[in-house]
Amino acid sequence: MFAVIRTGGKQYRVAAQDVIRVDRLEREPGEVIAFEDVLLLGGDPPVIGTPTVAGASVTGTVLRHERGDKVIAFKKRRRKNSRRKRGYRHEFSLVRITEILTGSAQPEASAQARAADPREPASGVGQADRPRT
Repeated sequence: MFAVIRTGGKQYRVAAQDVIRVDRLEREPGEVIAFEDVLLLGGDPPVIGTPTVAGASVTGTVLRHERGDKVIAFKKRRRKNSRRKRGYRHEFSLVRITEILTGSAQPEASAQARAADPREPASGVGQADRPRT
């Protein structure tokens, strides 16, 4: 089964266990995220949304955040001693799709438990790295 989701103004065809690179999400690595804008559910027969499929969602886990290649905008006006150089790197998030939910199904409990495990440090800062007061 596959689904077509919309996030960040773009559409992605996803299946379970796919890793996709989407525009930066405001989530920490390891958090579970639900994509509610499901435009199509593939299967036999496929379900096409008008504009979205009612009750369908796709859950995933944020793996890490990355930055894309540098894009350089260089402008020069000849014979005027005028030039401008500007660089830009787009930020992305890597997301592993865990499951595609249809109807009123809830996400798998183990994925939510892993994301909300209180035994894990929230920011990854150990005892030795904490500032002394």
